[in-house]
Amino acid sequence: MFVFKKEIPLQDLGDGVSRRVLAHDGSMMAVEVYFEEGAVGPMHNHVHEQLTYVLSGRFKFTIGEETHEVSAGDTLYKKPYIMHGCVCLEKGVLLDTFTPQRQDFL
Repeated sequence: MFVFKKEIPLQDLGDGVSRRVLAHDGSMMAVEVYFEEGAVGPMHNHVHEQLTYVLSGRFKFTIGEETHEVSAGDTLYKKPYIMHGCVCLEKGVLLDTFTPQRQDFL
């Protein structure tokens, strides 16, 4: 399967956050998430395992009880059901990979 970014619309989620759902099937999904400076990814959890790769920008991330500042090149792992969220400190883009895929994003 090939997925071409130029063919996928960017979804405005409001409050300075937007996303583009990239390749996905029943067991995996890749999603780009765009943040304006100051935008918040509110604390939440879900059944999915999630890897987040910071493509650009700076973020203050909380995973469980830990909070760290991350920037381009850093990777975060979120196990199922762990509370997590972020604040964007400098405009940036995250690449999230979920397993299984997020049906609520489709």
